Amino acid sequence: MGPALGSILKMLSGLPSGMVSEGKSVVVSKLKRSRLIIVDVVRGLAIAGVVIFHLVWDLDFTGLLPTGLSRHSLWLLFGRTLAGTFMALVGVSLVLAHRNQVRWGPFAKRLAVIAAAALAISIVTKFVFPQSFIYFGILHAIGVASLIGVFFLPLPMKLTLVVGIAMVGFSYSYSNPMFDTRWLAWMGFAQQPPVSNDFVPIFPWVGLTLIGVSLTKLAIGLSADEWLRTREPSGKGTRSLAWLGRHSLAIYLIHQPALLAIILPLAALLR
Repeated sequence: MGPALGSILKMLSGLPSGMVSEGKSVVVSKLKRSRLIIVDVVRGLAIAGVVIFHLVWDLDFTGLLPTGLSRHSLWLLFGRTLAGTFMALVGVSLVLAHRNQVRWGPFAKRLAVIAAAALAISIVTKFVFPQSFIYFGILHAIGVASLIGVFFLPLPMKLTLVVGIAMVGFSYSYSNPMFDTRWLAWMGFAQQPPVSNDFVPIFPWVGLTLIGVSLTKLAIGLSADEWLRTREPSGKGTRSLAWLGRHSLAIYLIHQPALLAIILPLAALLR
């Protein structure tokens, strides 16, 4: 692993920059205080679900599964559930990583990585799927949610919860055809948003992030984080899922090219 890739993976796993210089014991101590294994496990389950979701989509797209299976309402609900999980975890992670005060340096670096990844996804899918490219998908939403959510960290928990619920509710009560373009659909008020292989608009999805922020604050206020630390799951399966969770962004970026590199030649061979 090169130094550049190592630096990126450290940011993806939540390791604040500059921490290494403080010594190994301090690194471990700070990581233990800011990370909960159960959060990494949930994120690991979610990214594993994303890989499975896209595997089915790829097999359907190449004709190796019954036509339309990946567009079944229950399967699409599974995909939306995964997206909601990631958006809520953005809020959870913001609170855990910036408890007393926001560490703007590490936050900015992580946000830059996410923004660059989102832009790369848009560019690549524009060439591969020009009619349904990803103009505002999960990574775009995570980036915006992080930027919005960080400013809610010092605000009262109840206010953040109310705003989060309002964002979710408002998205289902208002729409206007003026938002039916890629330049505006990302807000979440389009009646018929342009077709996209992944569409996660600000309303309602960022609302889930704010709900995640508020509920995590409430949980910490009740010392639920300390309770969870004394009952952290263990075992090989847990460690594997936690590893997936800590490297979820890297996995998200490479899993589709890896899947397609296998499935496309296989589909061509079987035809």
